[in-house]
Amino acid sequence: MKGRSVDEWMAHEAVDEWESMMKKVAAFHAKHDFAGQNGHDMGYRMALTIEELGELAAAITKGKPLEECAEEMADVLILLMGHSLAMELDLKRAFETKYERIMKREALQGRLGVRVTEYRPE
Repeated sequence: MKGRSVDEWMAHEAVDEWESMMKKVAAFHAKHDFAGQNGHDMGYRMALTIEELGELAAAITKGKPLEECAEEMADVLILLMGHSLAMELDLKRAFETKYERIMKREALQGRLGVRVTEYRPE
């Protein structure tokens, strides 16, 4: 599931909205030289992910305005797209593959709400 590097995204002519978004994230990575400044280290990036998810959770649980929740969601999305750049993975293809799998699953009711998972409680 090989994807493009930052440089490859920068040179690529976007053909749809997803590719335009990926180019923007690649431009952000290029601007700040993430690859050369340890910004593509996945241990570091996972720590950033936890931080951003915490900010999103806080925005939701504290009842902050929807605009703030949306901003935190955008941070998570940009970070995930950046992960695919750092690992040179085709995130769109991974999404499509996973989507096909989850659409075949049945929903289960868990203690906290509906779940769509391969896990089956005993």
